Amino acid sequence: MAARARREAKGPVKGPVERLHERIVAGDRGWFFGQIADRVAERRNAMGLSQRELAERCGTTQSAIARLERGGRPPRIDTLLRIAEALQCELLVELVPLDS
Repeated sequence: MAARARREAKGPVKGPVERLHERIVAGDRGWFFGQIADRVAERRNAMGLSQRELAERCGTTQSAIARLERGGRPPRIDTLLRIAEALQCELLVELVPLDS
């Protein structure tokens, strides 16, 4: 009962989508997309590719690659998969329990 009272005092339990939305609205995008952007840019540079060359390899535009690398609008998962393939990388997504 005490645990339930504490949860009710904090307000309604929020799902993962609501928590993610709150972080994005609050401007806390860097925690996730910034890391992806940095790794794409590092790998692209290590392979000696320009943004335009990477875009051609994965069927997108140079401006989309630039937007990704500067942490602009997050790319769709299918775009990330094509970028990973073009960079000869594996795209991994990790789910970590909140209570760990």
